[in-house]
Amino acid sequence: MSYSKMHSLTPSGPNKPLYSFQQQLPKLPVAPLAETAEKYLASLKPILSDAEYARSEKIVRDFVKPGGQGEQLRERLLERANTEKTSWLYEWWNDWAYMAYRDPVVINVSYFFVFKDEIRKSWKAPAKRAAALITGALEFKRKVIEEELEPEKAKGGALSMDQFQWMFNACRIPKIPSDTTATADPAKNSHVIVVRKNQFFSVETVHPDGTQLSTAEFERQIQAIYQQAGTVKDPAVGALTAANRDTWAKARDTLLQSPRNKSSIAAIESASFVVCLDDTAPVTREEASRACWHGDGQNRFFDKPLQFIVFENGKAGFLGEHSMMDATPTSMMCDFICKGFDRGTIKHGPSTVSDSLAAPKKLPFEVTEPLKQEIQTAIKDFDTVIAKHDLRIQAFFDYGKDLIKKFKLSPDAYVQMAIQLAYYKMFGVCRPTYESAQTRKFGFGRTETCRTVSCESVAWVKAMEDPEITVAQKVELGRKAVGAHIKYMNDAVENKGVDRLWLGLKLALKPNEPVPEFFKDPAFEYSKHWYLSTSQISSEYYDGYGWGEVVPDGFGIAYMVKERSLHFNVASLKEMRPDRMQYFLGEALRDMRAVFESSLAAPAAAPKAKL
Repeated sequence: MSYSKMHSLTPSGPNKPLYSFQQQLPKLPVAPLAETAEKYLASLKPILSDAEYARSEKIVRDFVKPGGQGEQLRERLLERANTEKTSWLYEWWNDWAYMAYRDPVVINVSYFFVFKDEIRKSWKAPAKRAAALITGALEFKRKVIEEELEPEKAKGGALSMDQFQWMFNACRIPKIPSDTTATADPAKNSHVIVVRKNQFFSVETVHPDGTQLSTAEFERQIQAIYQQAGTVKDPAVGALTAANRDTWAKARDTLLQSPRNKSSIAAIESASFVVCLDDTAPVTREEASRACWHGDGQNRFFDKPLQFIVFENGKAGFLGEHSMMDATPTSMMCDFICKGFDRGTIKHGPSTVSDSLAAPKKLPFEVTEPLKQEIQTAIKDFDTVIAKHDLRIQAFFDYGKDLIKKFKLSPDAYVQMAIQLAYYKMFGVCRPTYESAQTRKFGFGRTETCRTVSCESVAWVKAMEDPEITVAQKVELGRKAVGAHIKYMNDAVENKGVDRLWLGLKLALKPNEPVPEFFKDPAFEYSKHWYLSTSQISSEYYDGYGWGEVVPDGFGIAYMVKERSLHFNVASLKEMRPDRMQYFLGEALRDMRAVFESSLAAPAAAPKAKL
């Protein structure tokens, strides 16, 4: 395994489009100070009292005055931007947002997709489903490694594809005080890991002559693993990856003292990806989502960026480790696989199976009594956390993107307003809300925060709940709220939001340097206490997508905007009553339809027939 940074993203030859635009992309800009301060104050106004706002406004204006602390810190960011090969934020963000995070990655960091059930009945057999997923994932891997994948584009411009270098043959590595990422040479590591009954098996994906195994041959290997794994579970070494990061780092060091364990862990960490064969059979959307989100915490290796999960009844999904990749690259991969199955574009190879197929290799682990205790503690802690959580799904089939477009409204902004209205219905107040905005139009860009709550959105949600306000007024206020959200999102994708600049200025402080009053202002922390953490990933091939809340008194709301439906995954602590949020989301969407449909022009009367 290699721990070196991989930042040399130049095309390796002609007809290699993946990184063809990488060197041409502009570097991540440093947002202007005064403009950001005004945007920040505008985001504070709807969530603070008049007295709180007046206090914060004075602090902000003092911080950004010419020659003040804000300008001095921004100058440091500009210097950093001129010297960093990636971006001024890249290393800081990876460490601050992910690698230095010491709580378990499960629940609040990892994210999942649930795939729709396959139409083909034969794929309800889990071995067939798992084999097909391996073939599909390997085809996407080939496109990435050989750089054949076309770069993503948005509004005509290419997006940074640097995150794809961390997709295959990679693994997060627990370290104290901050984790790191390891990568392995994909040409020398063609194996995948299959987990069954907490047992890890290495499956070689190519024959000795270099040709890839067919789907039929992968199915034979999966069947052999089912048989070899039997019915008795091994000690759940994988459960350690669900523990506190410091706890897992120490346990990993202990494991590595055994040469056999060291070899097994190296095989897992260097593998292309992991396939988890679970012994459960989820039926409902909630059951399948929770099984993909966390399962029982044992039949997994949560540090791998890519884990495909296949259940006894053939249902399947995906779990992603978030540190070096956001959900957009992995969703592109999963959508490619599902679409390939649907359209028959993924080739499965011959139906015959080679007589010389090497048997899957079980990876041995020597688990001492102290390690067994560590594993049991990790399982107990995991079960405690999971028991406190609930997940509810609002699968809304009344309408989708098709009708919202008829309203001449942005589908994403419309759904954001639905979330705001649902929260207001439930709590009678509007609170800080995060929506992810990708900044990949810049080299090595990740995300910026789109702050959803605005004076316009608050005025609209209050109007929606006020029977004295006319429908026409509600429509007008709703369009203003949607417009304000679009404006902020457009700024955020240009890295001209609020939160990344403020983070950069705070991290630019030197050790023992006095902390400016700006960062001590209670409004600074409150305005980024994300009671609602939201993001959209949409695919017609998914039946679920989500992650956990980011604050104990908040919700994680992942949503999909489909052509004729809207899908919300609501995750939180049980005490937050996600079942009620699920209900209010449906009520909000129905209320909005009633209002905005009134704005549609009445159909013209049919011409009278001539007598």
